[in-house]
Parts: sequence; structure tokens; C-alpha cells
Amino acid sequence: MENWKFALSSIMGHKMRSFLTTLGVIIGVASVVVIMALGQGMTNQVTNMFASDSQDVQLYYTTKKTDNIDVFDDTDPREADKGPAIKEEWLQKITSELQDVENYYLTNSTTSTVEGNQKNSRNVNITGVNRTYFTVKKYKVLAGRSFETGDYTRFSRIVMLDTKLAVKLFGSNENALNQHVSIGSKNYLVVGVYKDPNAGSQQYGMQSGGNAVMTNTQLAAEFNVDEVQAAFVHVEDVKQTTKVGKEAARLLTQLSGVRTGRFTIFDMSQVISQVSSAYSMMTAVIGAIAGISLLVGGIGVMNIMLVSVTERTREIGLRKALGATRQKILTQFLIESMVLTILGGLIGLCLASGLTSLIGNSIPNVKPSISLNIALGSLIFSAIIGVIFGLLPANKASKLDPIEALRYE
Repeated sequence: MENWKFALSSIMGHKMRSFLTTLGVIIGVASVVVIMALGQGMTNQVTNMFASDSQDVQLYYTTKKTDNIDVFDDTDPREADKGPAIKEEWLQKITSELQDVENYYLTNSTTSTVEGNQKNSRNVNITGVNRTYFTVKKYKVLAGRSFETGDYTRFSRIVMLDTKLAVKLFGSNENALNQHVSIGSKNYLVVGVYKDPNAGSQQYGMQSGGNAVMTNTQLAAEFNVDEVQAAFVHVEDVKQTTKVGKEAARLLTQLSGVRTGRFTIFDMSQVISQVSSAYSMMTAVIGAIAGISLLVGGIGVMNIMLVSVTERTREIGLRKALGATRQKILTQFLIESMVLTILGGLIGLCLASGLTSLIGNSIPNVKPSISLNIALGSLIFSAIIGVIFGLLPANKASKLDPIEALRYE
């Protein structure tokens, strides 16, 4: 405990010199922690982006050639096996037979320009949805209503806009209600405005001009697309999505009676793992480069500790004359060096915390996070730097001859 007091009193006795000495450590720790926090934030963003709809598992058809990824396949795309047209009763049967499948929904889609109120929005994603879509998605209807059973049988020319598109065309959600919009060459009545949590995400594309939904029967009839282009099962337990999804795909293959291919699912866990590994490697490389400043800071600490040993030569000689052993002198200077770098690490950590907060407020959707492991790791590494680069000055101090040291002017 006495050595720690000596170390602190020596550092506080030369405040400016101590601060300048630790500046390299401060910058190094702050740089490494910010980079690690950004890497963690980007990894979390990707994970959340892919996992946001992890309860909804898409079932898609694949041929044997697709399974083997034959990149040199010269088959005419018009003759490619697109698989059987998915029937809604197949999904209903899967939902009733598989206990962990809570529900399902079917979609088709197209992209078009939407015009209304003498304004237009390009590249609008128009999704055709079946009756169970809004039950599963649970989108918040901000104005008006969602689709009713009669809308599907009557082929009603109605549409729902997401709030981004409604505000862009009509100024507010309420103003968009009961207005007509032009999609392609046809007019549609706006019956509702909803909030879509996936708008602007990877699922829709960052350059989307907004999103709209209509009944899948209407979309198929008027835009020349299949009534069912994508089929999804909604799994109750998110931890079971891959297992249950594969079982649902197997059952769908069986129900369809297909022989030339099979239904399968996208295994997002592998994608998330690959992306996370790539971000981790990139973060480690950049962090290592930033860590060079820590080594530079360590050299600065070693330099100032050598100066300190020279300045305190008579003090060291006096302590040895009074019975201080070589081990005690060595320990004293090592602790002083370590305290110096730990203080630098603490200041660097505080600086990094402020910078990550600033970055988090400046960059949308990226939330840098300083974990406890990163914080503790930076402080431990700072202490190690102090020990390593303090070893030479401490060893020099411990080897001083007490008589020669007392004579030192």
C-alpha cells in the first residue's frame, strides 16, 4: 500500500509532465475502444436487421441444379423449373399439423410509380398480401382500416400506403384517406395508412420511394404476376425457427408432390455468422493499427520513468542505505509506471465514451456500444503496457549502488 501512495504522490507532484506522458496511452486507448465499439455496433445492427423478422420463415422452391450451384448452367431461364404454384390450403395444412407454426402469410409484389395530389413517388414497393398478412405482421394502422374479406372476393381497387408515402403525397396520414392514387394506368382508393417497421431496411432497399400494400388477388389480376410469389410460416418460438422452418419446407414438398426439386428455407444464422466474423476481423485489424499508438505511449512512459530514476537517484540511494531491498525498489517503480498508464487508460476510456455517444447520435441505425469486456480489457492492457515499459527503468533503479547514488549531484 505504501508503494501505491509513493506512486500517486510522485505523479501528482508533476501533474503536467504526467499528463503529457500518458497522452499517447490516452489516445491509444480511446482509439481502440471507439473502433471496438463501432465494430460491435455494426455487428449488432446487421444481426438485428436479419433477425428482425426471424419468426417469419420464407419457404422457397429450389431445383437439384440450384442445390449444386451449377454456375455454368446454360439452361434457358424461360424453361427453368420454377416449381409448383403454392396453394394456400397447403399452408393452412402445415399450420394445423405443425404445433410450433403459429400462422402463415402469402405475398406477391411489384414496383411502380405512385401518383397522387399532383405529386409522385418512384420505386414504390407494392406488396400484395393475403388475408392473414396483417394478423401476423401486426402493423399499426395509423388512419383508416386494413383489408376485409370482401376486398379479396370483389377485387376491390383499394390500397394502403405506409406513412412515409402518405405524408410525401398528401402531407399527413389523415389527408391521404379516401384519396385516389394512380398506380400504373389505374386508380386506387386509399383506405388506410400504416406504419411499416421494415421501411428503409435491407428487406425493401435503402432507395425505396415508400411502400404500399393491396390484396394479392388484385395485384395478380392487374399487374400480371403470380398470385403467390412468396410463402412464409410464422414460428412462435424464435429459437426454433430453423428447425421448424425446415420441417415446414419438407411438409410443403410432400404436399406439392414435386419430384424434380424441393422446398427449403434461407438459413440466416449462417449469414449472420459470416457477417459477424467479417466485422470482427475488420475491427481487429483496425484496432491493432490503432493500438500502435499504445506502444508509442508506452515508449513515452519508459522515457519519462528513466528521467524520473535519474532525478531521484539520491532518494533511491537513501532508501537503500536505510534497508530497502532491490525487490522493493523494483516494485515501487513498476507500480508507479503502472499507475501512470492506468490513469491514462481511464481518461482514454472516458474520452471514448463521449466519442461513441457523439457518433451514435450522428450516424442513424448504428449504435456503438462499449461492453464491460472492452472497458476492462482496455484497462488491463494499459496496466500491462505500464509493467512492460516500466521494467527497464525499475530495473535500473533497483541496481543502483547506494554509495554512488548518495554521492550523485
